[in-house]
Amino acid sequence: MERPARLCGLWALLLYAGRGGVAAPAESQPPVTNLSVSVENLCTIIWTWNPPEGASPNCSLKYFSHFGNKQDKKIAPETHRSKEVPLNERICLQVGSQCSTNESEKPSILVEKCISPPEGDPESAVTELQCIWHNLRYMKCTWLPGRNTSPDTNYTLYYWHNSLGKILQCENIYREGQHIACSFNLTKVKDSSFEQHSVQVMVKDNAGKIRPSFNIVPLTSHVKPDPPHIKNLSFQNGDLYVQWTNPQNFQSKCLSYEVEVNNSHAETHDIFYVEEAKCQNTEFEGNLEGTICFMVPGVLPDTLNTVRIRVKTNKLCYEDDKLWSNWSQAMSIGQKANPTFYITTLLIIPVIVAAAVIVLLLYLKRLKIIIFPPIPDPGKIFKEMFGDQNDDTLHWKKYDIYEKQTKEETDSVVLIESLKRASQ
Repeated sequence: MERPARLCGLWALLLYAGRGGVAAPAESQPPVTNLSVSVENLCTIIWTWNPPEGASPNCSLKYFSHFGNKQDKKIAPETHRSKEVPLNERICLQVGSQCSTNESEKPSILVEKCISPPEGDPESAVTELQCIWHNLRYMKCTWLPGRNTSPDTNYTLYYWHNSLGKILQCENIYREGQHIACSFNLTKVKDSSFEQHSVQVMVKDNAGKIRPSFNIVPLTSHVKPDPPHIKNLSFQNGDLYVQWTNPQNFQSKCLSYEVEVNNSHAETHDIFYVEEAKCQNTEFEGNLEGTICFMVPGVLPDTLNTVRIRVKTNKLCYEDDKLWSNWSQAMSIGQKANPTFYITTLLIIPVIVAAAVIVLLLYLKRLKIIIFPPIPDPGKIFKEMFGDQNDDTLHWKKYDIYEKQTKEETDSVVLIESLKRASQ
């Protein structure tokens, strides 16, 4: 009797499931209503909507939303969503409703609402708009004029962040070569949500002829510290100790360092990357709070060494770690070589080398004569023996010929004179 009862119960369960029981797929919820979009401040977009009509009272409504690129998915009970984003492009949000946070549950039909980019020629908008937060004191924004703009265009920059009650205009606009720049004061926001803050920036012209350009600058990036200040250099135990202070508004743990050492004698250029620098040497004078120390090994104290330092933010406190500060003012330690000594040395060395070469050549020539004496020439010996007699013979022959010629010429003259007198 128990077995037929079990079979009947199983058959009834399958029949119930086939008629839309527990195993049947759930029906989708109706879509949301009155989806609208608006812009606050400069770059804050807010979407709002109403619950769907005809929703089941037993359903705990949740809203599924994401942007047009299928990113930033979110399931929440709130009937609104906001996002900080530059308004340079078209941005769309799609919203649907469902009864739970289970993503496998089929949501309602998605409703989409978009916000269009600002009006105007895209080629007229400024380009390369970027902002840098200098030493957590002021922000400097730079940009290039658009292609289809007049050279005499007057630009205006507006900015906003959570610490301001309203949108402000940057008054200090100036040119830096081809770029246009504007700077405004911006001190560090001192609250727990500092990492969530950002600065919204918009650049346009006064006449409204160019298309506005927007930018979002998170306060955890694009930070450039001021250069550090070198306090002291000293030699201890054969090493060079460098002591400096960090720029204001920064903690030591939030910075990384580079120490550059130039040796004038060896003409070396060494750079040391320092992640963490602390003054742990008790012999170091001036070991005060807020002072940073670093030991450079293998530096000769009898030469002139020039040191300078620069810093940047690190990943421990900031998202961006690529903006180095400028180099600090250089400080030197050691003895500078006497230039007169080097000039004298450079002049004396060539003279010494030339004299050594001459002496060596003379010595080698004399050594060659000693080792290889000259061999006598037999022909020269015979020439010396018989050369004098031949010379005397030739001399007498020349004398007889000369005397004979003289006598003949004299006789001829006397004869001609005698003939002239006789004719007269």
